[in-house]
Amino acid sequence: MEQIERLKSLIRDVPEFPKPGIVFKDFTPMLRDPGALALAVELMCNPFRGKGIELVIGAESRGFIFGTALARSLSAGFVPVRKPGKLPAKTIKMAYELEYGSDHVEIHVDAIQPGQRVLLVDDLLATGGTMEACCKLVQSLKGTIAGITVLIELQGLNGRDKLKSFGPVHTVLKY
Repeated sequence: MEQIERLKSLIRDVPEFPKPGIVFKDFTPMLRDPGALALAVELMCNPFRGKGIELVIGAESRGFIFGTALARSLSAGFVPVRKPGKLPAKTIKMAYELEYGSDHVEIHVDAIQPGQRVLLVDDLLATGGTMEACCKLVQSLKGTIAGITVLIELQGLNGRDKLKSFGPVHTVLKY
């Protein structure tokens, strides 16, 4: 538990960001501490060691920070899920609602081979809209979801409920 408290001490609240009424959980102070960053990656990764993860899927943009680190740690490849118009080749897209609006995300149509075991990664689980859209993209490409891991979960927003049908959801820090 001491490790969790160490990480929590490096997360700062930023009120009224990105809009009024939101208290943003800023983990950038944690990123500049090499030991804390390594600890966060290990705590996100450990439940999925030995589970045959072939690809790590990271949601734009903060999911890229942890996604590539987890992919390296698991000896897996990394696939980005991006905002509209950011990927150069043919894509598929999925719309979603988030706590302060709506959007959609895209993935290359050839990013996942049928049956590949994937781990989905993001920095934060709030309402679950972004991660649900990412899971649906993986399913549409016939990937096998081995699990979902995030650094921070805002439990009061019940995002986990949207993800139950996709596999285990692991979070490191709960608020």
